[in-house]
Formats: sequence, structure tokens, C-alpha cells
Amino acid sequence: MNIVLWILQVLLGLMFLFAGSSKFLMPYEEMRANMTVELPHWFILFIGAAEVLGGLGIVLPWALGIMPKLTPIAAALLAVIMAGAVVVSAYGGIAMAIFPFVILLLLLVVARGRWTTKE
Repeated sequence: MNIVLWILQVLLGLMFLFAGSSKFLMPYEEMRANMTVELPHWFILFIGAAEVLGGLGIVLPWALGIMPKLTPIAAALLAVIMAGAVVVSAYGGIAMAIFPFVILLLLLVVARGRWTTKE
């Protein structure tokens, strides 16, 4: 189970680092063209910062052995962000909400797995 959790952590961490950094690099007008619900620019930047920090937090504390209980907390907080993404994506149709929902479930697996795993 530890190997599965590590694979999930690394893949989710990379995904959130990419998603969060793209919110800072992509022009707001270009992002707004793809949104089903228009969100303010400051909120998009806030979500981007949370995703970058969460992407680091889902891997680094456990990997470095420094405060490893931060890893399941980071996964749980990213799950909250993804719950919001499911709701916002559902406005574009149920099919649009499937990907964020799967990511939400994977984050919950990591949070539960690392919460109960000994260091």
C-alpha cells in the first residue's frame, strides 16, 4: 500500500504544481474564455497559490520526514478545493465534473492512507 500511496502522492503533487503554476502564467482573459462560471482574478490566483503549496505539501513532508502529518492535511485541504471544482465544473455538465471528482477521490485515498500509516 505504501508504494501505491507514493505513486499517487507524486502524480497528484505534479498535477497540482502544474495546475497552480499555470494559473499564474496564463493570461486571465484566456482562462476566462474556458470557464463555465466566471470567477474573479484574485480568486483564481488564490486557488493557484493553494494548489502549488498543496502540491508541495502532499509530497515533501512525508518524503523528508519533517512533520509528516502535514501530508494527509495537505491532501484533505486539496480535496476541499477539488470539491469546489466539482461543483463549479458541474455547471458545464456532469461530464465536466468527472475528472475533478476522480481527483477528489484519489486525494481522499492519500489523506486516509497517510493518516493511518506509521512514519
